[in-house]
Amino acid sequence: MVLTVCLSPSVDVTIELDSLNIGKINAVKNKTLSFTGKALNVAIGVSRLGSEAYATGFMYNENGAMFERALDKEGVPFAFVWNSGRVRENYKCIDQKSMLTEINDVGGQVGDDKLMELLHMIRNLSSRSNVTVISGGLPRGVNEGYYRDLFRSVDPHSLKIADTEGLKLFSALEAGVDLVKPNLEELESSLGREFKDKGDLLAGCRELLDRGAKTVLVSLGKDGAVITDGNKNFYCKSINVAVNSTVGAGDGMVAAAAVMLQQGAEPVDILRAGVAAGTATVTTFGTISFTKDKYDEIYNNLIVTEI
Repeated sequence: MVLTVCLSPSVDVTIELDSLNIGKINAVKNKTLSFTGKALNVAIGVSRLGSEAYATGFMYNENGAMFERALDKEGVPFAFVWNSGRVRENYKCIDQKSMLTEINDVGGQVGDDKLMELLHMIRNLSSRSNVTVISGGLPRGVNEGYYRDLFRSVDPHSLKIADTEGLKLFSALEAGVDLVKPNLEELESSLGREFKDKGDLLAGCRELLDRGAKTVLVSLGKDGAVITDGNKNFYCKSINVAVNSTVGAGDGMVAAAAVMLQQGAEPVDILRAGVAAGTATVTTFGTISFTKDKYDEIYNNLIVTEI
């Protein structure tokens, strides 16, 4: 089982436009609501790949039932720590050139008792999971060090994946993590410098390995991804597909990586699966995951090279 921990769920309102004209009236061509959050997206991706997923994390009373229905529809079981208030709403505007403009709401607040309740829930649920994924931002006012507490609560027999950035990422690494999945921008921002080539990128990955990661998987967007465990480094270029939305692509990558990790796969296979799932996700508009058929089609056309 893959356990996913969602710390900051959101209602994603994806709006399709011919073009986004600032300061003017814009006509909506299509609008889709997704009841999501990075770790919830991962749980759905794991389920679509045919593996067992279980979702937990924080949820809010006013509109949390919609998230339960969305997970029920995907066949993903769940148990949340409930809080007063409403899940935040994010707006994602996509024009005909596939340019994405995002407006993200701030998350709700969570009391100290709820923070402790989630740690206990993770301790219990992770004892029955092969892999535990913790990803995304934190509720408003929660210190980045909570990421360290979260990963220290994971059962020692469960492999750990972190998908976050900055101080949250460094806090997670203090607890030791089996795999981290930043994208290029997040890695550069976390380490405070720009990478000019793959040599710079691998040097940045080594810093995360030195801090406590066993494997680093870096998404390069449409250019694919790189994976390294400090001994071998691999690159997988994505294939050309019609991009309808980049929303949830990184979460698709994490879902496939989690499935492969629990199967004991080597880094080269984790990389290939991750790129296949991430690429499959961008072919869909207004949804936060991929179809298994599209994943298989792309996976069979990818080539991994050692660097």
